[in-house]
Amino acid sequence: MAYAAWVHPNKTQGNGDDTVSWSGSPHTGRVQRTTQAVFSAAGVTPKTLTINQAGKPEFVDMDDTASVVQEGGNITISGTSNSSKLTFSKANDGIGITLPSSYNAGGATTNNGAAITGDPGATSQFNFSLLLSGITQNPGVTPRTCQIIVTDNAGHTDTCLITQAAGDAYLTISPVTLDLAADGTAQSVSVSSNTSWSIS
Repeated sequence: MAYAAWVHPNKTQGNGDDTVSWSGSPHTGRVQRTTQAVFSAAGVTPKTLTINQAGKPEFVDMDDTASVVQEGGNITISGTSNSSKLTFSKANDGIGITLPSSYNAGGATTNNGAAITGDPGATSQFNFSLLLSGITQNPGVTPRTCQIIVTDNAGHTDTCLITQAAGDAYLTISPVTLDLAADGTAQSVSVSSNTSWSIS
């Protein structure tokens, strides 16, 4: 039985009294992993060394920011985690984003807030992505924002601030010529605009 590839002895043989130094590759899964190494010599019973490596604390990390063009459309937010479950929510939504019911976790479609099939984070961190689709056009002259929050199974959170670009200011009036009668009876002009305006 060979020891796992994630452990690295500084030597694999010797003669007489000696010391063997063992190191490990970084472990990104959250569950401890274990392997065994067997020391053998002619004429003696082999001796087994058990090596345990601690797991990485549960975490979730997501893009800090994302941008949407003024016309709207789709964007994808990405991140990494070693959790068994991720839950997405939103706050301060000035854009009107609809959260999807599922996301991609380690290459597999997973329901929002449900346990990830196969629990890939137990043995290694994985990539995840959330597709936000159908974002509408920003009709205003100021950017609008929304916070997307991801929470892992241990309660850790991370936030992505989505900013949608502002639209161009416009101002139209109809009609563009107004003919008042001699008696001064009021007539109306329709104003269409997405910004503050004044008359001078």
